[in-house]
Amino acid sequence: MYWQDEGYLLSKNNFNENSIIIETFTLRHGKCSGIVYGGSSRKQKRFFQVGNKLLLNFKSKNENKIGYFNTELFKAISPSFFDDKRKTICLLSACTFLKILLPERQINTKIYSSFEKMLDFFNSVDWINRYIYWELFLIKELGYEIDFNNNKKNTNATNVTIEINGKYFKIPNFYLKQNVIKFSRKDTKEALQFNKNIILENFILPNHLSFPISRNILEKYYI
Repeated sequence: MYWQDEGYLLSKNNFNENSIIIETFTLRHGKCSGIVYGGSSRKQKRFFQVGNKLLLNFKSKNENKIGYFNTELFKAISPSFFDDKRKTICLLSACTFLKILLPERQINTKIYSSFEKMLDFFNSVDWINRYIYWELFLIKELGYEIDFNNNKKNTNATNVTIEINGKYFKIPNFYLKQNVIKFSRKDTKEALQFNKNIILENFILPNHLSFPISRNILEKYYI
């Protein structure tokens, strides 16, 4: 089995003295893991930063065994944000969600494209807004679309809540409006909390997964 593709590095782990196992999210082959010989060497290890875009050559004897990657760095994403802790944590959070929520070797070009577009806006002033809406898109593509207009809602003097799995969650105000350009700090906090609750209720808890530490840290920046 052999293929070539492009993809983003989602995680890496030491395999032996000189090699690593990487997990990537590729355009045409979905999420895939493999061994990189020499990946922990001084020459190569700087390329394997979570979030970096790679060119991948994959080989495997069969689909039931872990394969091997030969890689080239296509675009260094992570180093651009080393001096910005919020963006670094946000990038790690997005990659971790892809790692734990996507099925192995299942192609999803819509999620891949949305992830790339979200990264393209990381240098804009509204980057966190883009990330928040990317989480909603990911939730939808994973099979749980939220219809804020038609779902059962409960409205009182101060809040609008939505019922999901028998529980009510406060909807951020700008989710109910159109063409909101500027988010307040409060808006951002509420949106991150809302998205977190939806992901926990529908994906993390039912599948006994661990919620990403990086995502909790990102949320704390807006307390």
